[in-house]
Amino acid sequence: MTQLKNIAFIGNSLPRRCGIATFTTDLQQAVTKAPVHVATAIVAMTDHGHVYEYPPEVRLSIADDNRDDYIQGADVLNAGNFDVACLQHEFGIFGGEDGDHIVELLSRLKMPIVTTLHTVLAEPSPGQRRVLNKIVDRSAKVIVMAEKGRTLLSEVYHVPDDKIEVVAHGIPDMPFSDPTTSKAGLGFDGRSVILTFGLLSPNKGIEVMIDAMPLILKSRPDAVYVILGATHPNLVLDQGETYRESLMKRVKDLGIDESVVFLDRFVDKATLMDFISMCDVYATPYLNEAQMTSGTLAYSFGLGKAVVSTPYWHARELLADGRGVLVPFGDSTAIGREIASILTDDRRRDAMRLRAYQTSRPMTWQKTAERYLALFSEVTLRNPVRPPPPANVVVGTHPAPSEPQLDHFLSMCDDTGLFQHAVYSVPDRSHGYCVDDNARALLLSVALNEPGERLLPEALTSRFASFVQHAWNPDEKHFRNFMGFDRRWLETKGSQDSHCRTLWALGECARSDASASRRAWATGLFSRALPTVQSFGSPRAWAFALLGLDGYCAVSPHDLLAHQIRLTLADRLMDIFHRVEKKGWIWFEEGLSYDNARLPQALILTGLSAERHDYVAAGLKSLHWLTTVQTNPEGQFRPVGTDGFTDQTREVRHFDQQPLEATATIAACYAAWRVGHDITWKNEAAKAFAWFLGSNDLSLPVVDVETGSCRDGLHPTRLNENRGGESVVTYLLGLVEFRKLLRASSHALTFAPLRALTA
Repeated sequence: MTQLKNIAFIGNSLPRRCGIATFTTDLQQAVTKAPVHVATAIVAMTDHGHVYEYPPEVRLSIADDNRDDYIQGADVLNAGNFDVACLQHEFGIFGGEDGDHIVELLSRLKMPIVTTLHTVLAEPSPGQRRVLNKIVDRSAKVIVMAEKGRTLLSEVYHVPDDKIEVVAHGIPDMPFSDPTTSKAGLGFDGRSVILTFGLLSPNKGIEVMIDAMPLILKSRPDAVYVILGATHPNLVLDQGETYRESLMKRVKDLGIDESVVFLDRFVDKATLMDFISMCDVYATPYLNEAQMTSGTLAYSFGLGKAVVSTPYWHARELLADGRGVLVPFGDSTAIGREIASILTDDRRRDAMRLRAYQTSRPMTWQKTAERYLALFSEVTLRNPVRPPPPANVVVGTHPAPSEPQLDHFLSMCDDTGLFQHAVYSVPDRSHGYCVDDNARALLLSVALNEPGERLLPEALTSRFASFVQHAWNPDEKHFRNFMGFDRRWLETKGSQDSHCRTLWALGECARSDASASRRAWATGLFSRALPTVQSFGSPRAWAFALLGLDGYCAVSPHDLLAHQIRLTLADRLMDIFHRVEKKGWIWFEEGLSYDNARLPQALILTGLSAERHDYVAAGLKSLHWLTTVQTNPEGQFRPVGTDGFTDQTREVRHFDQQPLEATATIAACYAAWRVGHDITWKNEAAKAFAWFLGSNDLSLPVVDVETGSCRDGLHPTRLNENRGGESVVTYLLGLVEFRKLLRASSHALTFAPLRALTA
């Protein structure tokens, strides 16, 4: 086990009155008492309008509705040298829309995160799904307390199985005892006691249990139903004690005042143990099955109580195989009949109690703490706190790139083309193919056929070209994109971006392919597919088309329509650039998206070819701003993450980082270097390439240089270990582009006409 020193728990804390506060405190204390001697602290959420006298272990209190508090909380945790942060998540305890303020904290943490999900919704709202997905993605491990939670995470949220752990709710380690002694001490001597404990609220089904009491009293006139717990604070805030008063009126109307006792108290753990110990039957008549966890159920079960419950998810698992009794939701007759039977059958009750107690021994807080500590050790071993950048990847140096290794790339290809996805490094056939990735593969094939690079097998280059040809739909004058593994197209035409990315590959093929016949094919197909672009509205589609036009126009100088379209698309980019640009935001759009550096690259290359100073100047200006945004405080390349793609607030989101951003930046910097041989662009390209090798926010290599495989991305605390088609081709394209830049700069080539454009 990795030596852990310092663990932070994020959630609620006693003396706040709620189940999450109790759980967080119990877990923190159990870990603190473990033999490994780990220091612990709690970051506690404080609900609006309340002040609590927290114990010393609460290092920081966060006002749940104050976003700035979450950001400052991340700073405190990062400065505290914590090995792991353990989040206790429940909808309703964090501020923001669907509790998304907690994401602000998690996204800034530098240590691995282990999240316990106290609720997993089977039918989340779009906002709830979005928030939970972000939390899961930022977590190295996700813990649920029932197998149903694992199933929902897998089927509803598509969380990988190896990320999910089931750890039972902890329980106090109490001896198996007879209720008689505790009854005498609490004033219930000689009574058959039924107990329900917890914060009072309408979803607990107390009405159903009250309605069952007359039936129980027919068999056991000495029975008493004890309802222990204060009314939920949120309910008191909205309605006062109206709900409790309605329950008391119900008792009075049924004439069972002497058999139902309300104890309006939030008791400490020792008192709670006494009350559970003295009951003969514990009842949890919840009204809804979507209850993933019940601390009161776990505690009563762990103390060896006969439990009668409705079949909510946690109870269904815990009480299976005769460890308790399940009754239908809202059925007072059924619950009354079962409790009466248990209270009048001592042998059945005692057998059920003993079975529950023996089964629950692995659930003690000591055992639970051991499970958590083992998981903490595992994630710190896999995702250590970020150290300084590796010595062999220092910002400002130019890492010596290796020869392209094609083993993984070749394994991702079959006789149709390049697969879209992989599970780890194993090709995933279920998602088939797409023209996006096969066009990139054609680009790579062309690049690898250039002098100084390694030749691909001719048949493979032809295969990618064949895929592109087959993707062309002459009726729609548009390329299809997605193809199933059965080689059937899943659409009549793809997106604007995929169409233009294919044009980009065709343009480069027309200019640089080793085969004269294939160059002629690419030229002809490009000319047929180009006019469709004039109706497109995507800035990235314009940029991809311009990159293709750079190659096509070089070999087709007399195609006046192509030259006209090239200027039209470049002018469109210039127009949105001038309309959006303002102080502090030197960009083409209101937000950053994917493949960002392709926009400045397209303008720079178009400006160089068309000898348009204004295109080049705008491209350099926007690229300079982008490289500034894409640099972390340590001076490393940090691309905008996919979480920032739809962000309109202009606050750059850093994860998830993807390989295509690094490759786009390398290519754009190479184009910028060509303008005037400014060493700045060579250094920026080196930073972006070093990202692949481990000079990044996690100090972990994204590529395996021996096989050429590339992981799909960089999450906040871990690598995405899947290595799909886009990632491997993107890395190899970036490698080839960076090698071209190094060769060109080492030869000290001069481009006097290009320098004149910057004068």
